Amino acid sequence: MDPRSRDERFMRRALELAPGGLARVEPNPMVGAVVVRGDRVVGEGFHARFGGPHAEAVALAQAGTEARGAELFVTLEPCCHHGKTPPCTDAILAAGVRRVVAAVGDPFPEVRGRGFAILQQAGLEVEIGVLETEARRLNAAYFKRQATGLPLVIAKWAMTLDGRLATASGESRWISSEAARRRVHELRRIVDAVLVGARTARMDEPRLTVRHVEPLAERGQPARVILDAALSLEPDREPVRSAAEVPVLIYTTDDGLRNEAERAAALRRAGAVLVAAPKAPGGVSPEAVLRDLGARGMSRVLVEGGARILGSFFAAGLVDRVLVFVSPKILGSAGALGPVGGPDGLALAEAVAVQDATFSQAGPDLMIEGRIGEF
Repeated sequence: MDPRSRDERFMRRALELAPGGLARVEPNPMVGAVVVRGDRVVGEGFHARFGGPHAEAVALAQAGTEARGAELFVTLEPCCHHGKTPPCTDAILAAGVRRVVAAVGDPFPEVRGRGFAILQQAGLEVEIGVLETEARRLNAAYFKRQATGLPLVIAKWAMTLDGRLATASGESRWISSEAARRRVHELRRIVDAVLVGARTARMDEPRLTVRHVEPLAERGQPARVILDAALSLEPDREPVRSAAEVPVLIYTTDDGLRNEAERAAALRRAGAVLVAAPKAPGGVSPEAVLRDLGARGMSRVLVEGGARILGSFFAAGLVDRVLVFVSPKILGSAGALGPVGGPDGLALAEAVAVQDATFSQAGPDLMIEGRIGEF
């Protein structure tokens, strides 16, 4: 077998293992590792929970004495610093591994090439870049936060076959099927926050919680984030009404806090956290909101609407992924709302391109997933 093909075969196994830590290891990255002796896997593992053993340590422990003289395939550069666990480079050297194959370097400042350098200086053969693209996609949220400080943004909406998000009166329950809604709840349980605009919150009173599936025990419910520049939300209506049980962050402006001081006090008494953010055309700056969420340690944010909010995130170039459900219904209403608002007069050349699009079924609905930009 070609050496590169062999390396890719074992790295694919490490990449298959890594998602076992999805939504349980954040803000750390998901990592998988495989120990190979000859062409035989003698140990494997993944980083299963934040603060728990890293993938390399798990795989090496499983391999035991067979790790001596073996190869280690790992999806990310081994750590070389003391954090919640000892350095993986120490475990690799102590195990007697002769060769380390890594998919991609770790951009974390305390690692960033030092892990590879320590192994090479100790005489190990180190191969870097095997299935790098796949490894970067796997940990897109981690790489984005390290590069920009911002969480990964997933824009989601459901629409009719003729491209309508809601009726002219704003009615939107339920355009999508129960199977589609279950898929959304599966996504909600692995994100840190679900974000909507104030108009959507006022009209729909959405709970924005995980319901169709069980929340992950390690995470609980995602935070509910509402952009409300004028501070118009009512404390006795959802989602604020349940803020004492599930966190609610309301991003408003200094003007909103000043003009609605009594409402602000009532919202805080209900349990909501109010954050003043810079203004942007039409409301609150979406980039400022994301920067604050990133500073709070959030890795993934699901933006669920409405049209103006989705439009503001697209216009600012802040959307990384899309999840769209197309229901086989035709509303046939000229006044009905489209899913993404924005300025008129744009040319087709200015359209946002969706890459790596996939198409599948969610009950009767078509589910479209895709990537936008670097992450």
